[in-house]
Amino acid sequence: MTVSSPDLKAFLLVTPFFGGLTDASLDLLMSMLVECRCDAGATIVAEGAAGRSMFIVKSGRLAVSKRANSGSVVPISVLGPGDFFGEMTLIEMQNRSATVVAESPTVLYELTAQKLYACYKADIHAYVIVLQNINRELCRRLRRSDDRFAGHPVGTAIDRA
Repeated sequence: MTVSSPDLKAFLLVTPFFGGLTDASLDLLMSMLVECRCDAGATIVAEGAAGRSMFIVKSGRLAVSKRANSGSVVPISVLGPGDFFGEMTLIEMQNRSATVVAESPTVLYELTAQKLYACYKADIHAYVIVLQNINRELCRRLRRSDDRFAGHPVGTAIDRA
């Protein structure tokens, strides 16, 4: 279901993915989101599967994992309200890099590659800001990964930033 409401707008304004957007740009992107409700235990995306959309977490808790060469499941992170995932498929057009499973009932907002392209056509400034926000988050994740490899403690306050 397509979504729009004052509550959603307030939520999105404090979500890093939407930071720096004007009201008009935010309204445009809100009109492109589709709400998805998932039960606990539902697999939202599966590692290796084709994907052409990303998700913003409105509520719930999700576990992100990858399969090791040995076949074991390696936990990567936990996502909660305000986090987003799946954006890599929009940038590199590759299959899903990880599996994301809902640990609790979850509400997500989906943005497809097609809708993001429509944003590009309608509001290039908003498109650039969204890509910049995605890139910032990818850089944060890379820094956390670097810290883990180097054996540095990874602070929870920074993890959620």
